[in-house]
Amino acid sequence: MIDELDLAFDEHADKTKPRHRRGRGGKKSTGKSGIAFVMAFVLLAALGGGVYFGYNKVKDFFTAADYDGAGGDPVQVTIEKNATLTTIGNTLVDADVVKSTKAFVNAADENPKGKNIQSGTYNLKKQMSAQNAVTLLLDPKARVTRGVTIREGLTMMQTFDLLSKGTKIPYDDFVEAAKKPEELGVASFWFNRRDGKPARKSIEGFLFPDTYEFDPKLDAKGVLSVMVEKFNATVEELGLVDTVQKNLSISPFEALIVASLAQAEAGVPKDLPKIARVAYNRAYVQKPQMPLQFDVTANYWLQLKGGAAKHSGQLSKAELNDPKNPYNSVSQTGLTPGPIDSPGKAALQGAMTPATGPWLFFVAVDKDGNSAFAVTDAEHEKNIDKACANGIKLQCD
Repeated sequence: MIDELDLAFDEHADKTKPRHRRGRGGKKSTGKSGIAFVMAFVLLAALGGGVYFGYNKVKDFFTAADYDGAGGDPVQVTIEKNATLTTIGNTLVDADVVKSTKAFVNAADENPKGKNIQSGTYNLKKQMSAQNAVTLLLDPKARVTRGVTIREGLTMMQTFDLLSKGTKIPYDDFVEAAKKPEELGVASFWFNRRDGKPARKSIEGFLFPDTYEFDPKLDAKGVLSVMVEKFNATVEELGLVDTVQKNLSISPFEALIVASLAQAEAGVPKDLPKIARVAYNRAYVQKPQMPLQFDVTANYWLQLKGGAAKHSGQLSKAELNDPKNPYNSVSQTGLTPGPIDSPGKAALQGAMTPATGPWLFFVAVDKDGNSAFAVTDAEHEKNIDKACANGIKLQCD
């Protein structure tokens, strides 16, 4: 390195003198060495400055862009169910709440509760710092909507009541919106039957049970449409329509009816496919047909008339066998005119692929909700005795 520097400086020296001439006493010229030292220092400083400059450039590249402060104009943002932090960050960037997804994800990771952000609609502000955005998303007061949970087995009347309380939309608005199911997304093919009975066109059975975060801008029709969309997505995921028509030789609507009956009767999920099989055996397989004799159909009629549901053991014989009840399953054979509640995914699966067996009877036999199944009336009577002995409220007299 020094030799090359020497050569470079020699070019500016007196060319009449020998290139390798030494000073007196054989010592090297101190002037040339001093200049070389200064130039080496300058070179190293330049290299160091370049490294520092490059470091800052790299640092700036990896630092997430972020706004400062608490933000400006108000804006409402909806966070979808099961959204990841990255998805939430993308949503906030699209709404100009935060400047970058990375800044939001970093701020959420640094917050001990950052992974607890719930779905829903929030009152936020545009151009907030990521840290402030995370803090506001964790503030319950910023949340415009609350989750509305519709559990399996609720009737449309019970569903309307919960929706009204959760969304502040009048109950009657839901009743009115439900009058035309096809305008809510129910395909017209659903209202066909292969058993010769007319299909009751209703929204019953199509309001899929789930926890929903409804956009506060939606009206009753919009809310019900969201639930029907969830139903459609679920039956498509299950492949219900094709499976039922191919393997059971009935219409999808009849399978939906059976799913709703099983949902209402089953005390535990594992019994759903067996109860569906009992319904199919009585309505289609047994010759002559047997009435379903499901207590839940009497309860549904009570609710349709504006009354309250009762425990099976509290239903009178007149209520169970009301001749004016089109859902009467004590003396009328075949399936009911339509579904009697909103079945969940497991009930739909059970009706689509019912258990294999000759059962014609079932009864809940313990307080955990487990049912016992029977082929003969004598076997069924023994199961009833077992239920009564276990304190199950039946007509045990």
